[in-house]
Amino acid sequence: MKIANARPFLPARPAALRRRTLMACGAAAVALGLAGAVHAQGSTPLRVILPVSAGSGVDVILRSAQVALSKALGGQPVVIENMPGAGGITGTQAAVRAAPGGNTIAVVSNNHAVNPSVFRKLPYDSLGDITPITVIGGSPFVFVVNPAKVPARNARELQALLKSKPGELNFASSGNGTIIHLAGELAVSELGGSARHIPYKGMGPMITDLMSGQVEMGAAAVVAVQGQIKAGQLRPIGVMGKERVSALPDVPTLAEQGFPGIDIAGWFAAVGPKGLPSAQVKRLHDAFVIAFNDPEVKAGFAKRDDQLILNSPEEAARFLKSEQERYAALVKKANVIAE
Repeated sequence: MKIANARPFLPARPAALRRRTLMACGAAAVALGLAGAVHAQGSTPLRVILPVSAGSGVDVILRSAQVALSKALGGQPVVIENMPGAGGITGTQAAVRAAPGGNTIAVVSNNHAVNPSVFRKLPYDSLGDITPITVIGGSPFVFVVNPAKVPARNARELQALLKSKPGELNFASSGNGTIIHLAGELAVSELGGSARHIPYKGMGPMITDLMSGQVEMGAAAVVAVQGQIKAGQLRPIGVMGKERVSALPDVPTLAEQGFPGIDIAGWFAAVGPKGLPSAQVKRLHDAFVIAFNDPEVKAGFAKRDDQLILNSPEEAARFLKSEQERYAALVKKANVIAE
């Protein structure tokens, strides 16, 4: 009887085992599939588009954090792609047209906020077609003169010179409608004088002609001219931000010298295409915060007198909007027109 009663269970037992085995295998397959998907996502490089030339300030800064950023992203490769042209429009257009999956972003600078006021039409909405991630940091500017051409040693002396020779002196920029151009316009305007604008194709040729005396003065990033200042080839009139910089400790700000309206600096921000999911925004924001707080990266920042900001996505959005409005007023006042 016992055997007879047990027989009905004999064929059922292997079937149950088969079902459990199949379910276990299925779960394992799903787990392996998810693991494979995660691995595939992690192995897909993060493409970071820079709408500037290789070797520029933003390029140097971002490449200094490339390894740390990859590490902060859990080993995801980071590929930096320079796409200069049209004042940053070329690279930004490529970034905003990318799929919003979190694997293509851009690091833009001041020109992103300047361009809507300088160009009559852009192929994208500079605020509506991006997803702000963070404003990474900023670079201080300094107003300099050629010491052989300009006798002024401070802001008040330069103001007197500009007023005595209205429109006779020249100020250089790295290009028409660039942030360096607007910084120069702001300085001359706040000093109460007038001068002719001479645009160059980049910071390099601009600085070369400043040193040779082809042009008398101009705004520049501190890191780009601190060597020439220390060598006596250029004379600093004043730092253009709220605070002095360690590279030029004896150079006062223009605000200290009585011109508080001159407050302008370079900045660079990480942005994604429109519709970037909030989870990806957080992932990328957190990675930038970790990467740029890496001791070696921070040391490089301090050496260049760059300043870390690393604000939240919401703060970055408000900042970009306010900067665009600020530059619109300055462009209108200076009557800047794109060539």
